[in-house]
Amino acid sequence: MSIPSSAGRDVGTLLDGVEGRAPTKAVEAAAETLAQRLGARELTFLIADFSGRAVVRLTTGAVGGEGARTQAGARAETVPMAGTVYERVLRTQEIDVQPLDDGARVIAPVTDRGDAIGLMELVLPGEPGPASVAEVAAAAHALAYVVIAARRYTDVFEWGQRTTPFSLAAEIQRRLLPASYTCEAGQFTLAGWLEPAASVGGDTFDFTLNDDALHVSITDAVGHEVEAALLATLLVGALRNARRRGLSLDAQAWYANHALADNAAAGQFVTGQLVRVDLSAATAQIVNAGHPLPLLVRDGRVQVIGLDVEPPFGVVPGRSFRVQRLPLQPGDRVVFLTDGMQERNAAVLDVAAALRDTTDLHPREVVQELGAAVLRATGGDLRDDATMVCLDWYGGPPRGSDSVHGADAARASSARTPRRRSA
Repeated sequence: MSIPSSAGRDVGTLLDGVEGRAPTKAVEAAAETLAQRLGARELTFLIADFSGRAVVRLTTGAVGGEGARTQAGARAETVPMAGTVYERVLRTQEIDVQPLDDGARVIAPVTDRGDAIGLMELVLPGEPGPASVAEVAAAAHALAYVVIAARRYTDVFEWGQRTTPFSLAAEIQRRLLPASYTCEAGQFTLAGWLEPAASVGGDTFDFTLNDDALHVSITDAVGHEVEAALLATLLVGALRNARRRGLSLDAQAWYANHALADNAAAGQFVTGQLVRVDLSAATAQIVNAGHPLPLLVRDGRVQVIGLDVEPPFGVVPGRSFRVQRLPLQPGDRVVFLTDGMQERNAAVLDVAAALRDTTDLHPREVVQELGAAVLRATGGDLRDDATMVCLDWYGGPPRGSDSVHGADAARASSARTPRRRSA
C-alpha cells in the first residue's frame, strides 16, 4: 500500500481543519483530516487515563453505549490495558501492524517528548510499507500537538482521563502537578508519578526546563485531604514564584520556608527536595529539607545518595538551606521518593530490588511500575501518597537540533521497525 508522501506533514491542512472547530471537536476534526490524508477507513484516538492502567476512547456527539460514560455530549469508553496491544504500544512506543482480510489495523503511540498522551488506532485499506508507517508515525505526532493545544480550553480530555471520581483534595493536588509527567531532552529523560492514597496526602512533584538548567522538586505536605492539599499549594506556589523570579537554589528554599512560616498555621510543614541540574556544566545541586534520601542506580547497582538532612520547610523561620552536590555521571539513574513508598503497610516493598528489576525500562515505565509495586505491596490500601521521580542522565554538552534522542529516536525506531502481527 502506498500513502501520499505529503500525509502527516501537511500541517497547514491539519491546522485549518482544527482551527475552524470548537476545542471539544478538535481531535475529531484532526482525525477526519488525518484519515483522509492517510487513506484510512477508520481513525480513532484513545487517551491514557490517570491511573496508567487503561486508555479511554473519546468521541463527541454520541450518547449511550454499554459501559461508556457520557457528559455534555462527549462519550468515554474505558479500555483496560493489561495484556493488550494497547499496553504494549504505549510501553514500547512501537507502532503495531495487524493484517486484516481487507487491509491492516495500525496502532501508533501519540507521544510528545516522552509524554505518552495516548494512541491513534486506524484501519488502512492495505498493509503499509516502511514509508507508510513513517507517515503514520508523523501523523500520530501531529495529533499529540492537537491534543496538547485543545485541552487548554476544555474539560473534556481531563474528564475522559478520570476513570474514577476525584475528591476536592485530589482536585487541588492535581492542579499542582506539571502538565506533562515526562520530558525527554538531549542530556536526560525525566518522569514523575503520583500514586494517590485513599486519603490524599499532599504529595507533589514539579519540573521545568530552561536553556541552561533543569529544575526538579518533590514535596510532601504534612496531614491529609484538603488541609494537606492547601499546604502543598502554598509551598509549590512559593517554589514556582521563586524559580520564575530567577532566584538561586538556596534562595528558592529560603523563600519557600519563609512563605510557610508566614502563612501556614503553627505545626504545619512540608518535606522536600529541590534540584537544579546545570546543563552546560553537567553538574547537579540539591537542597534536602527533611525528605527521604534519593536512590542512585549506577552500573546496575542501587545505592542511597548520602545527603545531610535539614529541617522541613516551615519548621524554622528565617533558616537558610545548604546547597549540596548531587553526583551525576553519564548512564546514572536517580530516583526521588516520598515516604509513602516506605510507610508502615508499604514496608514490605523492596524499592531497591524493584529498581534493579526495571533497569532496562524507560523512566516513564519505571515510575509507573514503582507505583504498581507499592499498590501490590499494600494490597491496594495505600495510607499515604506514594510519589516518585526518575531522572536518567546521559550527560555531555547540551545537544543541538541535529541529535536524535528520546522521543525522536522512539518515533524513528517505530517508523523503521513496526511490530507486525499475523492475521
